[in-house]
Amino acid sequence: MRAPPSASGFSLQNRLLWGLGLAIAVGWLVAVAGAGLLVRHEIDEVFDSAMQEVVQRVLPLAYSDILAREADDTVEQRLPDVGKHEEYITYVVRDGSGRVLLQSHDAEPALFPPGEVTGFRNWNGSRFYTESAVSGSIVVTAMERPGHRASTVRQSVVVLSLPLLLLLPGMIGATIWLVSRSVRPVAAFGAVIASRGEGNLAPIAAAGLPSEIHPVERAVNLLLERLRRTLEAERSLTANAAHELRTPVAGALAQTQRLIADLDHPAHRARAADIEAALLRLARLTEKLLQLAKAEGGNLRSAAEHDLRTIFPLVLADLPGAGRIECVLPEQPILSNVDIDIFAIALRNLVENALKHGPSGEPIRVLLGDDGALSVVNGGPPIATEEFQRLCQRFERGATRAEGAGLGLAIISAIAKGLGGTLTPATTDRGQGVEIRLAFPLR
Repeated sequence: MRAPPSASGFSLQNRLLWGLGLAIAVGWLVAVAGAGLLVRHEIDEVFDSAMQEVVQRVLPLAYSDILAREADDTVEQRLPDVGKHEEYITYVVRDGSGRVLLQSHDAEPALFPPGEVTGFRNWNGSRFYTESAVSGSIVVTAMERPGHRASTVRQSVVVLSLPLLLLLPGMIGATIWLVSRSVRPVAAFGAVIASRGEGNLAPIAAAGLPSEIHPVERAVNLLLERLRRTLEAERSLTANAAHELRTPVAGALAQTQRLIADLDHPAHRARAADIEAALLRLARLTEKLLQLAKAEGGNLRSAAEHDLRTIFPLVLADLPGAGRIECVLPEQPILSNVDIDIFAIALRNLVENALKHGPSGEPIRVLLGDDGALSVVNGGPPIATEEFQRLCQRFERGATRAEGAGLGLAIISAIAKGLGGTLTPATTDRGQGVEIRLAFPLR
């Protein structure tokens, strides 16, 4: 397992994984510790009982054996080996003066404590039990092998801990699988949000979300609904204002042009011409605002597919300076469900921008790729990426004297974002001129 990241970078999956892993490990270790204490208590009872039983069995046998000896027999007796084996409990039988009368075959009298203290006793790291008979003339002491109990407890704890060590990788893997499966709907919910284009503010319906995430889903959808209403109000205002301006501007322009025709005085005609030019600029601005409102709307694709190539002759033939335009189209149809009007708006604004800002008289190349990418190339100076991003903002213009409202690239940029595509500048293959490329998914 990797070390846990900082708190600021802790994902929900990592929190659950580390939380469950630590809870399992700590719980198991606490259980092992409790089991170790219980085993130690039971082992103490069992071994103390075994030592007590050994002494109580040996005491009458030793008493009978010693009485049967001759009175002058002072030779220490050691029980013969029945077979090679390791004794965990040894004993010695002594008289009142401490002389050893009898001992088990593996006993070391020097390790036994002096005195006749009856009962259990800990001495020099060993456990002893002593009983006496015949007014203290016979004393039997049993000793447990040093470290036997501690070794038994350690082995028990190790045996209890082994399953944790053996099962921990499996538990970690199962936890990772379970947590990954549990947070998968949350990750899918985030991916759906991240994949949304700027113009897609429809409610998000994510299946399989945990109940704890439902408030987040409702809050996100509520926020999207608020944004949608706000943007619709803004676009509606722009579109309505532009639409309502078209009729009075057209009427004022027609009256101005009629006035120019009726005027005879040159100064008056010049003043009326200035008014006509201002009204023409206002009419173009109104048209651009309508295009911007449509580009920022949500209906950028249609239900039916159509060939994008058929739009080029209709749009290019209507542009001033159409004779400078060189159009290169693929031989096979380029089918797409992009709205015809939207594609026509993008094409018209790209070509108008190239005609205005390219060198006068030089040809403009318009290319449609097999993937549907639209490129317009002119002989103008290259544009830096930062400068191009600035020009894509509303009412931003470069260092030029050409007429315009600063909305052409903003309209195309809005269309690119709404279609999930990109609008990028690039230097041409020859190193001269600039190419503006609009790429987007065909469907």
